[in-house]
Amino acid sequence: MPIEITMPRLSDTMEVGTILHWHVAVGDSVSSGDLLADIETDKATMELQSFDDGQVSQLIVSEGNQVDVGTVIATLLEDGEAKVEEVPEAPTPTIQKVVETGHRVSPVARRLAEVYGVDLQTVQGSGPSGRIIKRDILQVVDTVSETTAAAKTTSAPTPVVPSTPIQPLVSASPWQEERTVPLSNMRQIIAKRLVESKQTIPHYQVTMSFDMDPLLEMRKTLNKQLASVGIKLSVNDFLVRCCALSMATNPEFNASFGGDSIHYHGPVNVGIAIALPEERGGGLVVGTIKHADQKSLRTISQESQYLSKKARENGLSPDEIGDTTFTISNLGMFGVDNFTAIINPPNSAILAVGAAIEKPVVRGGELAVGNEMSATLSLDHRVIDGAMAAIYLKTLKELIENPASLLV
Repeated sequence: MPIEITMPRLSDTMEVGTILHWHVAVGDSVSSGDLLADIETDKATMELQSFDDGQVSQLIVSEGNQVDVGTVIATLLEDGEAKVEEVPEAPTPTIQKVVETGHRVSPVARRLAEVYGVDLQTVQGSGPSGRIIKRDILQVVDTVSETTAAAKTTSAPTPVVPSTPIQPLVSASPWQEERTVPLSNMRQIIAKRLVESKQTIPHYQVTMSFDMDPLLEMRKTLNKQLASVGIKLSVNDFLVRCCALSMATNPEFNASFGGDSIHYHGPVNVGIAIALPEERGGGLVVGTIKHADQKSLRTISQESQYLSKKARENGLSPDEIGDTTFTISNLGMFGVDNFTAIINPPNSAILAVGAAIEKPVVRGGELAVGNEMSATLSLDHRVIDGAMAAIYLKTLKELIENPASLLV
């Protein structure tokens, strides 16, 4: 009897999924653990693996289609069953062209190709493993625009009529043209979740500045010592540990609102917001550093780098994005001075981190030049009141400005 492969629930909030790319074809033999497809969920693009051995007999859902969780998307034949002799009806023409050329196409690139009428069969991908990405489509569009403009230039000049409006010297960029680009499944869910968060959670913000000189000096010293083993600590690695230790002593920041109760979590799991590249649909995902209060700076750094790399290249697993109890969103690495962030349910707080900026400061009653960082907590007032927020930030400030305590 054929084995049915259904759209899995790859996150606790996932309701629908989109098949971005099939890695198998009808007639292929697969083993347990083999990669079957890339699936776009409400939080990330993830890999679907086979849990059985067999031969692919049907690919029921075509690439680019969105279906509900639990929908049958493919079937396998077990050993001993009749082998597949015929390939089922081909998918839509656009998808078929991608399959014939063996190309992988990012969601953004596919949508742009549809908008500008680009034949994907003629595009050479420059992404990982030859994947066609956004810049490849835009390059084709720009080339066509330049060719068209050149042809117009070499043609016979048209007599100037006084009533004719003067044409612009430079043609508009493709991004300046009027267009409508459909949202990816992930961006649809992100939009829905953010609206729900702002509408249902009573947000308020508290901001504090931190003297970053001691932490930056310690980071410089540790990175010299760790250079021989290929480890480079980031400021965010220090912040993850500082926040986790502060949560351990302030349990309200490791809690969730439960309607008629407050649930205090045991493990301290800190989420780090990771921006995804456009070839993976853009948006962001939150990777989880579990038991962060019990891990060293070196371990936190290694896990953060692993999560960031995997999120941007292959997508994170449900386990790698689940169970966060607090989130850090760091735009300081991009030079942002300060900002506020929206709480990531079921968290009760999120820390928005700005850049460490060199500025005039007062140290020991004297004017000096130092590095200060601004960070803003967004809080769920149903769980955390203002006094609790102040105490947490005081604890956090003590750790950041006295970083030696992070090593013990």
